[in-house]
Formats: sequence, C-alpha cells, structure tokens
Amino acid sequence: MRILLVEDEPDMGATIKEILNREKYVVDWVQDGAEAWEYIQDRLADYSLAIFDWSLPGLTGLELCQRLRNRKNPLPILVLTAKDKIEDRVSGLDAGADDYLVKPFSIPELLARVRALQRRSPLLQPSRLQVDGLILDCGTRIAYWQSLEGQIREISLTNKEFQILEYLMKYPRQVIQSDRIRRQIWEINDYSYSNVVAAQVRRLRRKLASIDCNNIIETVPGLGYRLNPEP
Repeated sequence: MRILLVEDEPDMGATIKEILNREKYVVDWVQDGAEAWEYIQDRLADYSLAIFDWSLPGLTGLELCQRLRNRKNPLPILVLTAKDKIEDRVSGLDAGADDYLVKPFSIPELLARVRALQRRSPLLQPSRLQVDGLILDCGTRIAYWQSLEGQIREISLTNKEFQILEYLMKYPRQVIQSDRIRRQIWEINDYSYSNVVAAQVRRLRRKLASIDCNNIIETVPGLGYRLNPEP
C-alpha cells in the first residue's frame, strides 16, 4: 500500500515514515502542502491513503482535504494535529478527513488507525489474493503454491518481492509495464538503477521456483511482465 505523508516537522515526518516503512508501506513524504497537491495531481491513482498534518506551509491539511473532496475523490485521509478542541475535530471531519489524530500520539495508535482505514476503504487491499494455485497472504507476506495434487508449499518474501507479486496478482494475465511497477512500488525520491525491476523479478522467480511454482511470471519483451499461471 502506498501512502502520501505530508508533515512539515522533520523529526516527526522522519519517524512516521520509518515506522510505516517498517510495516511494509511505501511512503512518499513531503513537507509542504502545495508540493503535496502537485504529487496528488500527478500520482493520485497510486495512493491508497493520505496522512496530512493540519498546519502546513503552502496549503493546510484541511485545504488539501477540501480540494480532494471537492473533486469527489474518496482517498482515505487521516489528519494529524495538535488542536484538540471539539470544534477543531468537527472542522477537520467536515473538511473531508476520515479520521483525526491529536498530537502527541503513540505509534501503535497511529498504526491502528491506518489499519482501520485500510479495512474500511474499498480503495485498499484485500487481506488475501489468489490466482489459480498461487495464494498471497497480505498480512503475513507469505506466498503459497497449491499443486494440482493438492500439495501446499510456502515461502516468505522480502518487502519488494511481496509488493511486485501483489501488484501482478491484482492484474492477472495483463501485461504490466516495468515503469508502471517502478512507479507504484518505489518511492519518488528513491534512487533506482535502470534494471531494478528486472533484478527483483529474477529473485522473485527463483523463490517461486523453489516451491515448484515455475514460469508463472512471463517477460513480455519490450513491454514488461505478466502473471500467467497455468490452469
């Protein structure tokens, strides 16, 4: 799941990003509301959740909420703020926020609220994906392969391997361009060498082959990759 984090306090933003990364979320962190709006306009379809601080330079978190809702966009939004009066909470929710978290807050509470928005939102992931005999548990990050004879084998995946397989399983038998995979899975400010997707796919294929799940990821020359399981 990709999250847009907009927080202008460097220490707070870095801490939240680190925690979310540790929980396997892809996070784009910006510190200015106007810059965040540019991200939203360029990459809105890539995000599954937004976390906005209330007080931001450029555009406030509430203004970002209002702009999204004025465009009828259902992106789930969590607002962070030091304002704890009832009228402030009402203002935040009326502006379009789905949830509201008062600073200072605990990291477990932040993660619980992110998970709650994940459960409620139709934009976010199911807990389990299955394409023919290939099964992906989105909670444990474990892949399973069930053979025609009914034998089930499992393998743990790294974060990037999991994210690539998850993305391909969302669009089975469709060709997914390498650039599209990179755009979805790698953070904007990450440095990535040109064949980073190919390198990760090679590792993923080797792991899948180790559980007798062979040739399931097809390379389409000049285009990208396709999850193409045999029936």
